[in-house]
Amino acid sequence: MLVGVFADTHDHLDNIARAVEVFNEEGCELVAFAGDFVSSIAIPPLRALKCPVIACFGDNEGNKPGVHAGMRIVGVLGEPPFGFQTADGCRIVLAHMLRQLRDCESDCHVVIYAHTHRPRIHHDEQGRLYLNPGETSGWTYRRPTVALLETTERTAKIVELWPSLTAKTDPHRGEIKNS
Repeated sequence: MLVGVFADTHDHLDNIARAVEVFNEEGCELVAFAGDFVSSIAIPPLRALKCPVIACFGDNEGNKPGVHAGMRIVGVLGEPPFGFQTADGCRIVLAHMLRQLRDCESDCHVVIYAHTHRPRIHHDEQGRLYLNPGETSGWTYRRPTVALLETTERTAKIVELWPSLTAKTDPHRGEIKNS
């Protein structure tokens, strides 16, 4: 199952719309959001998704009631951390910050988190996949990203929303560390 993953949109509507395009083009069957929509204006672009959304609040939601109301139309929204299972049996824990997990990831295959605005894919000692999609907004590092998670194989990759723009404006950008 292909899951689109994004976070830290911080109301950047153009990049939210681009993330939706990427998820639809890739044929995602589910989208997971790891927090920080910020306000309810970030929700309407999600209506164009061709799949359901599962989301958690971040630490920077300026209008939680508005975000919660808007999300009722497009998917499920909850307080982090919470877990869910995909149709193919992959158990995922969704949180905004790693410190919110507090050992609740012991019975999962994948941990999705955000908050740092830096994309990262790594495994822990038990082989669990940890996935941070980076920042969809691009406000902090000028490199808006999302991620694609293949739940059957439990692999993931980071996708730049505007790869040609990033290459032109930042030719010396660092590579993403995958370990």
